[in-house]
Amino acid sequence: MRGRVIAAIKVATMALLCLFFCEAGGRAQAGPERGSHDLQLWTGGGHGVNGSQSDDSVFNIGARYGWILTDPHGPGFLRGRFEYAVDVVPLFVVAQRTNTAYGFGVNPFALKWNFATHGSVLPYIDLGGGTLFTNTKVPEGTSHVNFTTSGALGAHFLHSKYNLSAEVRFMHISNAGISRPNPGINTIQVRLGFGLFTQPQ
Repeated sequence: MRGRVIAAIKVATMALLCLFFCEAGGRAQAGPERGSHDLQLWTGGGHGVNGSQSDDSVFNIGARYGWILTDPHGPGFLRGRFEYAVDVVPLFVVAQRTNTAYGFGVNPFALKWNFATHGSVLPYIDLGGGTLFTNTKVPEGTSHVNFTTSGALGAHFLHSKYNLSAEVRFMHISNAGISRPNPGINTIQVRLGFGLFTQPQ
């Protein structure tokens, strides 16, 4: 199953790269501005990094809707715009030692800081969390309902109308004590996205 997850990640990555580079050339897309929205389709995958669940692999596909809430603030290289976003994750796969769990998630909050740069590369940091529902227990023998917390460091690459994003994300998956045991899963994921920033009205 792990081989299938890796193959799916490769296919999704190639599809996103094709969409991005097949987009007509031209000037770089305008970045986020106060009152604009961040629309994105994304896919990601990774592996457990420690403890009893270090052999687990994850793969997910989702969509994001974000609101750019501020003008640029902050000193020097920290200057940026604050964004609030929501993610819907219709496919979340966890490949475990004895089975594979399929589920969906909702992340009702993502707090994102888009650094104010002047080029076509727009770095950001992102903190968020949500709930994950699966058909089998994750980790094995624990719960069908888990909570996810995550932090990411990434960048948008602005290109004509659309942008490609790439990030490294740490995600913790656990049931917050609603069942025992609660070993949790710590993962490092790579996530790629394809989207655009709408322009404020």
